[in-house]
Amino acid sequence: MLKSLDVLLFITHCVVILFNLFGWVHPKTRKLHLVVVGLTLFSWLVLGFWKGFGYCILTDWEWDIKRELGERNLPASFIQYLSNNIFGLGWSRIFVDGVTLGSFLLAIVITLKVNFFKGKKV
Repeated sequence: MLKSLDVLLFITHCVVILFNLFGWVHPKTRKLHLVVVGLTLFSWLVLGFWKGFGYCILTDWEWDIKRELGERNLPASFIQYLSNNIFGLGWSRIFVDGVTLGSFLLAIVITLKVNFFKGKKV
């Protein structure tokens, strides 16, 4: 049961990340993208005020399950886990956090543009 939940959360997490990055592309998903980006930002900043900047509730849940399954030495972020444990890239936490933040900020700017400044030069 826990292994299935681990796989489900892993897939969900990957889908949320991809949607955060590219959900603005299709006009029919732009409003939903704005909401999902807002929820992610809320988690990172508001919940992060108490749990640490960049806090992700999905990562928290996933790490709880992985620990129950016996996984140890989990990194601070899911993106770090993907880059090192899944893709074997060995990137530093600072690099991964920088790319993650930069990509997310770019996605925020783009979603604000396509949702609120359609047809206007910004």
